[in-house]
Amino acid sequence: MSTAATRTSLFSGPYALATVGMVAIVAVAAFQNLAMTTVMPEISRDLDGETLYALAFAAPLAAGVPGMVLAGNWTDRAGGRVVAWVSAALFAVGTAVVMLAPTMEVFLAGRLVEGFGAGAIDVVLYVLVARIFPAELHGPVFAGFAAAWVVPALVGPALAGIVTDVWNWHWVFAGALVIALGAFALLVPTLGRLHPPAASLRPPWQRARIAWSVGAAVAILLLNIAPDLGAWARVAAVVVGLVGTWFALRPLLPAGTFRAAPGLSSVVLLRGLVAAAFFGSEAYVPFLLQAKDGLSASAAGLALTVAALSWAGASWVHGRLGEDRLTAARTFGVGLALVLVSLLTALAVASLALPWWLLVVGWFVGGAGMGAIYPRTSMLTLRFSREGDDGFASSALTIADASGSVIGLAVTGLLFIGTGGAEGTVSFPLVFAGMIVIAVLAIAAVRRLGPVPPPASGSTSGSASATGGTG
Repeated sequence: MSTAATRTSLFSGPYALATVGMVAIVAVAAFQNLAMTTVMPEISRDLDGETLYALAFAAPLAAGVPGMVLAGNWTDRAGGRVVAWVSAALFAVGTAVVMLAPTMEVFLAGRLVEGFGAGAIDVVLYVLVARIFPAELHGPVFAGFAAAWVVPALVGPALAGIVTDVWNWHWVFAGALVIALGAFALLVPTLGRLHPPAASLRPPWQRARIAWSVGAAVAILLLNIAPDLGAWARVAAVVVGLVGTWFALRPLLPAGTFRAAPGLSSVVLLRGLVAAAFFGSEAYVPFLLQAKDGLSASAAGLALTVAALSWAGASWVHGRLGEDRLTAARTFGVGLALVLVSLLTALAVASLALPWWLLVVGWFVGGAGMGAIYPRTSMLTLRFSREGDDGFASSALTIADASGSVIGLAVTGLLFIGTGGAEGTVSFPLVFAGMIVIAVLAIAAVRRLGPVPPPASGSTSGSASATGGTG
């Protein structure tokens, strides 16, 4: 009895250090993400980079796409230990460049390097979960990842603002770099357990996929800068960006992703659509509260804080409930319903003379929906993958996540600026209406999921007996 209990505990001997290290890394990423949102206006003023403001957010997400692809292929070949070290080094170098940047161009270069490393680290974390933890702990681990956002959500923006006011924004990234190095040090002992797979399971170097990932990053960035271009140039950028993104992403995702083929393809598509709908909208929630109701930046940020808390709480509940009580269909049905409630609430507040606090409540509800959907898509990705291709599957999921977020931001940017921006009468409502359409498409993806295989008994991944690649 005690042995079974120990094996199923995240903080027992074999798993404790890995759990703490991975959660710490996620917490560092969360802090830096939230801190960036807080101090970016000061950075853009200090470096005279207002015209490049949006790229500071899009650049690391886009650069993360080739980072994820390379890390997934390399991990499937080498086991992940070297990949983790190289990824951490790139993230540290990128953060150091950002910290010391004298110009906005150098700052953006650092963000690109940082994003490449961060994307690769994301894949390594998923592979660690698949190869180190038994299947019954996958849910609690992903709940821990969500919980890692709680403290940064509560103190990150305020701490970043205080550090910037007392010293300057450079010290915000200096602190993030020190914490990141400490978090990675906690993970080092566990990395020694990521052994290379058997020779028969090692895929070849997928140079074409890596090249396509670079093309996808360029196309996604082109979509993101389109709102800042003139009318004809904007149309050209959107057409080229959409077509380029579609062509470039196809080889990077499981076959049949864009037609929602059953299994892993539908899971990956669902993750991308949900990320687009929620994060494409979330960027405009504080904006709406400030423009429509005159709230301060810190007060408007309350919506993001409560969403992070409900996200973590829902993920914890998801991790505690067994799959008998919370099937995949039920999880996605409830989660998407909650996300739709939040988007409909935002649309109502943007369109009608409704009080601002309704939007905060609605975003709290949406955060809970995301907290149910995200850990289940992560679990199913490992469930549908096989030993030797979990690196590919993990990179596909994170690529869909990052690409969906940036594409959602690009779409909402086009809708917002194309209808007059903050001065337009329909700009905010159109943003949320557009993302409601994407959320409805996510519901269609769920209906295509198909049967979910049970967890493999005594295995750390979904189908350890299978061989071959997903692609």
